[in-house]
Amino acid sequence: MELKVKKTVIEMKGYSFRIARQDILNDISFTAHEGEYISVVGPNGAGKSTLLKCLNRIYTGGTGRVEVNGRPLGSYSQKELARVMSYVPQANGGMLSFTVQEFVMMGRYPYLNPFSTVRAEDEEAVGKALELTGLEAYAERAMNSLSGGERQKVFIAAALTQGASILLLDEPVTFLDPRHQVDVHQILRKVNRESGVTIIAVTHDINNAFYWGDRVLVLKDGRVAFDGSAKEIIERDLLKDIYGIGFQLIKNPDSDKPIVMPEVQE
Repeated sequence: MELKVKKTVIEMKGYSFRIARQDILNDISFTAHEGEYISVVGPNGAGKSTLLKCLNRIYTGGTGRVEVNGRPLGSYSQKELARVMSYVPQANGGMLSFTVQEFVMMGRYPYLNPFSTVRAEDEEAVGKALELTGLEAYAERAMNSLSGGERQKVFIAAALTQGASILLLDEPVTFLDPRHQVDVHQILRKVNRESGVTIIAVTHDINNAFYWGDRVLVLKDGRVAFDGSAKEIIERDLLKDIYGIGFQLIKNPDSDKPIVMPEVQE
């Protein structure tokens, strides 16, 4: 039986980016394939958030090659890119004067213009996103009345209404309680598994990266330090080199992926 080769949706080759004469990303090369779930990890200041912002063209001016669905990133208009790639930034308190439905509808901006009216397909996309994220009952609630976990679901719902095949997320569960962390991860897994959306998610939580992602991309000092499976990171004992501290591995009775705990120096 011939194995189907998955489509390459992002290819970054020899990409570097500087801010104020400081190198942030150095010679980054990696590919993402259709339907992959890639977790991006690494120490603070490694360039993880910058990588997402360069992919989404929030930051421009880097050197090297970046292609999305076989086209140079720079050839996309902003609306064209938004139909292909959506982005959920780190949690913030902006845009809180809107209702949930109004905020999620803003995710349809790639298909609207200032003079157009909301169409049936826009309403349908918003309804599906609210249903998927469990927010139907919150549609008329003001954003500033929601908890942090509820707001994060709204941000994800808004990204989903774009109908993009690539979803970038920057620390999607930071500051959330365990229940909301699980809720968000389950939403992302459902979108990834059932709709084939490619997910690239930055996280500081190594266990979340190992458990939820298919693949781990490690950045250190602006460079790719590792690209592969969580199992390979463990087998090659790479965590100490990446983070500069030792780790304990605890057997997980429900998974072949161990629980990772940093060693405490007494």
